[in-house]
Amino acid sequence: MKNRADKNNDNRNIAVISYSLMIIFVLLIAYIVIFLAGDNMELLNNPYNKAQEIFSEYTRRGSILSADGEVIAETVTDDEGNEIRKYPYNNMFAHAAGHFDNGKTGLEAQYNVYMLNSGINPVVSALNELKGEKNPGDNLVTTLNTAIQKAAYDALGSHRGAVIAMEPESGEILCMVSKPDFNPNTIKSNWDDLIEDDNNESALLNRATQGLYPPGSTFKLLTLLEYMRENPGYNDFSFSCKGSVSADGYKINCYNKKHHGNEDLKDAFASSCNSAFATIGMGLNKKQFRNLCSSFLFNEELPVNYAYKGSTFSFNKNFTTGEVMQTAIGQGKTLISPLHNAIIISAVANGGYIVTPHIADKMVNSSGRTVKTFSYKNGETVIAPEEISFLKECLLEVTEKGTGHALSGQDYTVYGKTGTAQFDSGEESHAWYIGYAELNGKKIAVSIIVERAGTGSDYAVPVAKKIFDAYY
Repeated sequence: MKNRADKNNDNRNIAVISYSLMIIFVLLIAYIVIFLAGDNMELLNNPYNKAQEIFSEYTRRGSILSADGEVIAETVTDDEGNEIRKYPYNNMFAHAAGHFDNGKTGLEAQYNVYMLNSGINPVVSALNELKGEKNPGDNLVTTLNTAIQKAAYDALGSHRGAVIAMEPESGEILCMVSKPDFNPNTIKSNWDDLIEDDNNESALLNRATQGLYPPGSTFKLLTLLEYMRENPGYNDFSFSCKGSVSADGYKINCYNKKHHGNEDLKDAFASSCNSAFATIGMGLNKKQFRNLCSSFLFNEELPVNYAYKGSTFSFNKNFTTGEVMQTAIGQGKTLISPLHNAIIISAVANGGYIVTPHIADKMVNSSGRTVKTFSYKNGETVIAPEEISFLKECLLEVTEKGTGHALSGQDYTVYGKTGTAQFDSGEESHAWYIGYAELNGKKIAVSIIVERAGTGSDYAVPVAKKIFDAYY
């Protein structure tokens, strides 16, 4: 027989094991509760999660709505009794909303599980299940504005390219257009043609978020900011433009080799003088310029939760003089997306911080009651107030006296920068415009690229004007 000491020791061991198991069990229950309470959506929304198929057996998938209440996507029943997705605006919201058939993209993919959730009265839900009827899914309300989306879509016309417009302080995306596009209503029947892409259109690619282009002269905004930081006496800048500049056997021409004459910093920016900015670039500290571009999210992740391609920037000690000059004017190896350029111009408009661009606003049930609101945090402050003041003067000078003059004389005030970005052999160029308009404190920022069109002032600025007019 065991003595009393042995028995006490056994009891202690049993107690330790029992309490350990209880702690593990409590922690497991706590994890499950937390998971069910809110940490499960990312897992549930995974396209490989079979739970979505179970949800769809009991819930009729909700709609996608614009901020002004228009239906962008909805579930309808066809003549054979099958549930299908319908897109009333056909191609207009194709890339932002995405498609449901042949793989989900866009909002259809991002918020699929939310639209398969039903936030109706539990009693009504139970009665529907007893009757074998599906519950109505929750509807996704977006920040997209139908009028502004249409204005951008129509303004881009038959050109390839992309447009993003957003409120620079909140990050609410008001329109997102990419062309060539597709009709999500007919994507099943047209799928083979879309993926074969005989005409090399890449219609399924969302150029607004996944297209990467040389930024051209829109990048001079960052070159200007770096020069200001390295040269406190930047207001004393003076340059005599003779249409081109040469150094170490490399030559940079101004557009059409135009002689801009004597310029201060605002003049050089307004006229988009390549000679002046190539010269500025040769004097910049490479490490400091890389750090500045990193703070503006080059080679970094963008603060978005949808598919995008990251922008790239390189500026190192091994660069030749020609590469330095090209980089300073937005050419060389630098690549950027329209989405990223919208973030950059928004930083000037909103007081200096990196905004979080977003399309999803909230989920509402079939009765219109809000069941979930999506929240977004702004990023770091990257421009100081005194810097913003001068940058705004330069951007306004572009409108009043420079390459964006077509936007002057409006009820609203426009601050912007055009760009003409050469690519491949340099014989063709993309047309860029980034900027924002303001009227009575109400602001809208735009980022526009028109592929293979020519100059930003000729092709991108008119698109911006139509968007600003629609907004105000």
